[in-house]
Amino acid sequence: MTVAAVRPRSPAAAAGLARGDRIVAVNGHRLRDVIDFHFHAGDERLELAVEREGTATLRWLDRRGADLGLELAAPRPDDIATCANKCVFCFIHQLPKGMRKSLYVKDDDFRLSFLHGNYITLSDLDEASFERIIDQRLSPLYISVHATDPELRHALLGRPRHSAEILPRLERLAKAGIRMHAQIVLCPGLNDGPHLERTVFELAPLHPQVVTTAIVPVGLTRHRERLPALTSLAPGEARALVATTERWQQGWLAELGSRFVFLADEIYLLAGLPLPSASAYEGFPIAEDGIGLVRRFEDGFARAVARGRGSITAGAMTVVTGQMFAPRLVAQLTHAGFDPAIVRVAAVPNDFFGPAIGVAGLLTGRDIQRHLAIRPDLGRAVLVPAVALRDVDGVFLDDLTPADLARDLGVPVKAVAPAPGALLKAIRDA
Repeated sequence: MTVAAVRPRSPAAAAGLARGDRIVAVNGHRLRDVIDFHFHAGDERLELAVEREGTATLRWLDRRGADLGLELAAPRPDDIATCANKCVFCFIHQLPKGMRKSLYVKDDDFRLSFLHGNYITLSDLDEASFERIIDQRLSPLYISVHATDPELRHALLGRPRHSAEILPRLERLAKAGIRMHAQIVLCPGLNDGPHLERTVFELAPLHPQVVTTAIVPVGLTRHRERLPALTSLAPGEARALVATTERWQQGWLAELGSRFVFLADEIYLLAGLPLPSASAYEGFPIAEDGIGLVRRFEDGFARAVARGRGSITAGAMTVVTGQMFAPRLVAQLTHAGFDPAIVRVAAVPNDFFGPAIGVAGLLTGRDIQRHLAIRPDLGRAVLVPAVALRDVDGVFLDDLTPADLARDLGVPVKAVAPAPGALLKAIRDA
């Protein structure tokens, strides 16, 4: 494992570790990856076998609390287990050609599921990996289920060479005490209706090990040449799904003590129905999957505004978001006391991926630039959603940067984290 950073005056710094060092063993245990490091690094005193510029040394690290002050490098693309499936709804298959290489990597790696919440299919998981998950208690995991009917799931995954039967795998992990979050990408006409009902009712007996089941709508871009014909969820279908799911939730709340099945925010917005209350999301365990993210943001924004009453001032500016969330953001800002003629929300259409994609996280720099270039006045600054930028180097999906937009638009462009306080502070600072 390569050391990415060492915090000054930390246990790692006291041990003499430095950026670029390779930690090859902890207390005599050889390391395969960062999971092995943390698994074997629980003792108060650690003996680290370290390689630096070809020289092997031993270093001793004395723990002071949980934080070692050590950041390990993320796995390289060549080290990641990739997905051999060809799912009919795979978003990566819908990317146009010519984008950076890393965007086309389809991971199906249980380590990334444990570390970062990436969803995996389990279809390629070998026996050694199963045993490691159980032995090292790698929990929770995030599992792409989509359907429990073996033949239907096999078709949804593109008829892979390996068996796509999912329930025996989930049952084995559940029996071992591994917690899991299941996901269903809903494709109208394929795994909805009776198929969806079968799936959720066959997953429910595995609760509480299967902690939640998320239902998210299929995302379809304009780049689907030579791909299976699919349709998006229609507003009427979304409304019917909300009604059905709420009925299931009430039954499971009484039976299991949890609502168990949760719908993506997109489904409520598409249906034109109110979002559930914060308590209905049971602690927001899968908010990063778009389940309760809007409710958590809106409630947090209202609290942040209430704490700052008396200082609701702002200069003229433009706040960028996707078309789906824009009406709600306008309502939030107006309710907070901001003049919509001064703090202007720009609902940017997604020309790059197509009109069916309305979330802010998939906006490209060029779409933002084109949409804002025709506006007569952008104000003192433009605020763009940081979720549309890659964390490592702060670039949009099309490799433009906020600095590129600032140069083209002639006003400062600032990326804002998707946190209520961050947005409120950015508006006031501007």
